[in-house]
Amino acid sequence: MKRNSESFVRRARKDQRGQMLFIAAASLVLLLGFAGLAIDGGRLYYSHAQLQASTDAAALAGAQSLPNTTATAAATAFSSVAGSNNAHSNLPNVTMVSGYPQLKCSSTLTGWGVLCVAPANANAVVVKQQVPVPTTFMRVFGISSVTLTATATAAMRGSARSPYNVALVVDTSSSMTSSDSGCGNTRIRCALNGVQVLLKGVSPCPASASSCGSVTMNGSGGGGNVANAVDRVALYAFPPVTTATVARDYNCSGSPATAKYATPFPSTSTYEIVNYSSDYRTSDTAVSLYASSNLVTAVGATSASTPCLQAVGGQGTYYAQAIYQAQANLVSQQSTHPNAQNVLIILGDGDVSATSTQMPGASTTSGTYISTKQECHQAVTAAQAATAAGTRVYSVAYGAQASGCSTDTSPSISPCATMQQMASNASTFFKDTSSTCTAGARPTSDLNTIFTQIAGDLTVSRLIPDNTP
Repeated sequence: MKRNSESFVRRARKDQRGQMLFIAAASLVLLLGFAGLAIDGGRLYYSHAQLQASTDAAALAGAQSLPNTTATAAATAFSSVAGSNNAHSNLPNVTMVSGYPQLKCSSTLTGWGVLCVAPANANAVVVKQQVPVPTTFMRVFGISSVTLTATATAAMRGSARSPYNVALVVDTSSSMTSSDSGCGNTRIRCALNGVQVLLKGVSPCPASASSCGSVTMNGSGGGGNVANAVDRVALYAFPPVTTATVARDYNCSGSPATAKYATPFPSTSTYEIVNYSSDYRTSDTAVSLYASSNLVTAVGATSASTPCLQAVGGQGTYYAQAIYQAQANLVSQQSTHPNAQNVLIILGDGDVSATSTQMPGASTTSGTYISTKQECHQAVTAAQAATAAGTRVYSVAYGAQASGCSTDTSPSISPCATMQQMASNASTFFKDTSSTCTAGARPTSDLNTIFTQIAGDLTVSRLIPDNTP
């Protein structure tokens, strides 16, 4: 009996028929489980990537709309919420997390010069979206869906969007020789200090270049350019000066001879002090201006720190002709560099009152360009024509007042209103503390701050870490 029992057990151990079927079945279930998890995991990964991409886009769109209060609406418009520009068919149930899009005033960005200004009073936008994604194989484990969340924060400025053609039109009439107690110098000196700030904020050449390279002079125009120029800046002033003496405004060899606001405008006169230049810094990372640049010497950023550009005056004040000439040159510059965007910056007190003697050839009755009547309105018309042509017009009211514009009687207009209406929109109008104007969209205290903000405007929104304070 014992021998037979052992024989049975031995035979059973040797007989392995049917064991592989069990192992194969168990392995198949395991493999299918892993495959299911991989499929669900891959779907979740892809869905989150799509959600994050649209969240980034929404934050950038919202930040680009700052400082306007439309920022949150712009962020939502570029989100993945149903009906928005980045809605995905495979993510049909995306919602914005409660409390978002969120406007933020980041102290870090404020320290970098990206200020929180009205009306939004924010310099960043935070977007947070969520979406439930159904699962397939994970249902076996009781998980029918997974809620994905994506967050993105974007600063309103900081990423370069170049190139730009920038035309600076500066009032050099006799009123600019008066003192600015807030700045502690003459008004022309204070204005040109602000221009220096702008030149430190724009890009002479790509940031990737260690040096902008050699400079080629622009013939008789005084400007210098590098081969890989990015932002080109030109300087204009009114009243005009003679072409024979204009170099004195950038080489400090004496006082230029002013010219009349004549029509037709003679070839012997010019508003352009230095034509389009990109030699104002030796590299995009250089913190100081290049002293050998005629543009830089004109605005006084040399070792002597004395601007060559002078407020000689003597011909009264008339904006319109200078604006038309600057805009025409911007159009010409853009035809040579079609990828560049045009920017016109006008600085002055807005009080226009040139006489018929100072404007030979102008109508004395029409009130339309070129005329000794309605001169402030003519300035507004000229600036608005530039905006209509695609130029972004900044107006900087420097000492502008609530009364003046004596040539404008029907309808009347104030110097403050003249400067306000010359700007392309509320966000491109600035005023210093000596102006009685109201600048609700961009309240500032001094010219350096104004030009810091304008330089910042010539960049676009960029993503920043979500935990940026």
